[in-house]
Amino acid sequence: MITYEYPFNERVRTYLRLEQLFDRVFSLIEDTEVIEHHFALTTLFEIMDVGARADLKSDVMKDLERQKHAMISYRGNPAIAAEALEEVIERLQLCFDGLNAVPGRAGQTLTDIDWLMGVRSRAAIPGGTCEFDLPAYFAWKHLPAARRQQDLRNWIHTLRPLAASIRLLLNLLRQSGAAQKVSVVGGQYQQSLQQGKTSQLVRVALDRQAELIPEISGNRLVLSIRLMRMGEDARLRASGEDATLEITLCA
Repeated sequence: MITYEYPFNERVRTYLRLEQLFDRVFSLIEDTEVIEHHFALTTLFEIMDVGARADLKSDVMKDLERQKHAMISYRGNPAIAAEALEEVIERLQLCFDGLNAVPGRAGQTLTDIDWLMGVRSRAAIPGGTCEFDLPAYFAWKHLPAARRQQDLRNWIHTLRPLAASIRLLLNLLRQSGAAQKVSVVGGQYQQSLQQGKTSQLVRVALDRQAELIPEISGNRLVLSIRLMRMGEDARLRASGEDATLEITLCA
């Protein structure tokens, strides 16, 4: 199965973007090739761009606090394992404390590193990191792999609390929904969303063998899915086929 996710609000959209960027940068850092470390740096700059929003850190901390209070309300519920519940509450508190200890906006401390900001400004220009533009960066790329990895780990360190917080919040959000199988007739599906319960994310799972691509749109009132197929000319076209999907609405 291939699972596609579609956010219903801008906050969750930002979380999903950051989750993807953090997964990429942590994976690239573990590699030893120069090209991988170059893309680790450019990904770090993307994270800084997304994290530059003044209210991002505040939004994440509010969500952590909201989730913690929601979990605390489940204490004493016989249907919930007490040990697992306390573990989640502790993780939420640790993420909150870790993020609260980071000064300023996400990545703000990195802006004080002149060398890094010099690379950032040139990386935005196509081909702008050539050795004649950035000889110091060219020299850095010739350092031993272990030294480059340590530098990258040092630079990403202040962003780790944000990465851990977003990963935890998204995992809890994904676990909040229950998957339901639905039939799609003629490649089109529409579902009215439950009133009084605001979904923040929808997850749509399809059989990978079907080679269908869902085009998802929606808001707090309705969810629409149109199934597409990639043609031989590399263009997406409406499939018009019947299919079965698994849809999970997460609130």
